[in-house]
Parts: sequence; structure tokens; C-alpha cells
Amino acid sequence: MGKEKSSKVIKPPLERIASGKVFRPARAFIYKGWFDGILVAIGIWLFGVVCAFGIGWIVVVAEGILVEEFWGAVAYWWGPANFWYWLITAIWLTPAVIIWPFYVRRIEYSVIAESGKTMPEIYVRKGIITITEKHVPFRTITNISSRAGPIDRLFGIGSVWIQTAGYSGGAQAGAKPEEKLEGIHIFEAVRDFVLRELRRFRDPYVTGTEVVSPRPEAAVTEGTSSQEEILGVLREIRDLLRRERE
Repeated sequence: MGKEKSSKVIKPPLERIASGKVFRPARAFIYKGWFDGILVAIGIWLFGVVCAFGIGWIVVVAEGILVEEFWGAVAYWWGPANFWYWLITAIWLTPAVIIWPFYVRRIEYSVIAESGKTMPEIYVRKGIITITEKHVPFRTITNISSRAGPIDRLFGIGSVWIQTAGYSGGAQAGAKPEEKLEGIHIFEAVRDFVLRELRRFRDPYVTGTEVVSPRPEAAVTEGTSSQEEILGVLREIRDLLRRERE
């Protein structure tokens, strides 16, 4: 019988950074979503009422219709119009109110790896049916800002907007952010943390479309361990090939 050959699969070492130490939006973000939905429904209703009364009054003036007839028509149509509007609103608003908490609880943010060290990127996970996992490397970030509108301040939350070079205008005013960390109580602390890490990674720190390379000493330190690991794997592959030839 011939000499049996054993095979060995060698895989390069990979660091697990997909999850890290995650944090999620505050529960107040759920309440804000409900509040926004109800506010939109009321706003559409008010807009419709103003338009209906405005157009009706123009017709009254233009056609010379008596005011009594106008108010009689309003009284006749008021009930049915309101009923159908709120029925249609309930059809889309009720599922949104039910699904929204499940969506918010599935959101995950991470900037700290499982080892406790800062990751070289910002990790965001969103979605219920279609799951989206996004990694935004620090080296591509051009601008960071925090946002807290009137309703956000009412619920004590805010968001951190992250813009990157080459994405919808980069750091230009009004540009669409690459990613948003929404519904966070400590959004200002998260913004400051990312800024500190970004300044460590990039020297000097800029907010604009200018690309600044990482500090040379940091690059050498980070790359040394990776190079040693790769060389070790290559040596194992070399030794394995030599044994198979023998």
C-alpha cells in the first residue's frame, strides 16, 4: 500500500470585530417614533382641513353662494370626511406603531471590540427582514456632527451623523450622512469619543474632504503583528508542502 497522505487546512488568523461591545438606542426613541407618527397624522388632517375651508371660501366668494349654504355643506360632509380619513390613517399608522419597537430593538451600534480596544471602524446593524450590517472605517470619516431637534430634546435623546469622503457630497453642508447613530441618550459623549479616537488615528484631524494618512508609528505598530502572523502562516504552508514532497 502506498503511503497515506494527510491533508491540513491552514487558515489565516482573523480578528472577530463584527459585533464587539454593542449599545442600542434608548427606549425613548420608540416613544419619539410613536409621537412622530401621530404628529404626522394630525398635521395631514390639519392641512386637509385648511385646504378644504380655503377652497370652499373661495368658491363662496366667487360664486356668490350664501354663507348659510356653505356651513350647511360643511356640516353635511364633516362627519363622513373625518371618519374615512381616520380610518385610512389607522390602516397605515397601526402597523407602523406595532412594528416600530421591534425595529428599534434590532438596532446595534459598536465602536469597542470584544477585546475592549477601540475598533478601527464604526459598526451599525439595522433591519428586521433585511438585515444591514455596515462598517464605516475611521480613515474614511470626514465629518462628525450631533443633532437634537425639538422633539429629540423633548425625549432627551439625539443622534450622531457620520459623513465620509465621496459619499453624497462628503462633508459639504446638507450632505447626506453615511450613517446615523440615532436615539441615544449620551449622543454627545459618543460623538466626543469618536472624535478622540479619530484624532488618535489621523494626525492632524480635519473636517473636510482632505485625506490625511494615519501616523507612521501607529501604522507600523498595528501592521507589525499582522505581518508576523502572515509570515507564520506562510512558514506553515512551506513546511507542509515540503513534507508532502518527501
